Amino acid sequence: MKYKKPSLRISIILTYSLFLFISSVIQFNPGLQIARNFTSFSLQMIKVLPCAFILIGLFETWVHKEHVEKFMGEKSGSMGYALSIVLAGTTVGGLYVAFPVAYSLFRKGARLSYIFTYVGAAAICRIPMTIFEATFLGIKFSIIRLLVSVPLVILSAIWLEFYLKSENYVINNPH
Repeated sequence: MKYKKPSLRISIILTYSLFLFISSVIQFNPGLQIARNFTSFSLQMIKVLPCAFILIGLFETWVHKEHVEKFMGEKSGSMGYALSIVLAGTTVGGLYVAFPVAYSLFRKGARLSYIFTYVGAAAICRIPMTIFEATFLGIKFSIIRLLVSVPLVILSAIWLEFYLKSENYVINNPH
């Protein structure tokens, strides 16, 4: 018997909910901790995502496709990598904000390696995270980490774009 995806999703959600309910009834500590973590993560997302989506909507409206193509398009050169890293450094909200921004950049014609650089840099180069890290681990550690990480992110983004193009992989742009 072949299951449809929506019914599989519903059964996973129901099983998860049942597990949390039973955990609360029998005071099963791992289940209670999972429920606390889920609640904490959900509240954090509810705080960040609405503002992030408003900013992404403004980006979609105010930044024209021609500007993105000029600075992050196929012919923009190494400046596109620098802009990707600067944009990623100022992204607030972690990767669940970075992915919608990356999608918006893709729709506006940014080169794939710049998008991959943006996503990678959003995971490692955010300014608040780097300041926090430098406070606890030292400025020397943070500088060394960035000097090692950023070139690796750029090289892996270039390699990934090259690989996808060599395999004739096509990502459909909805617009």
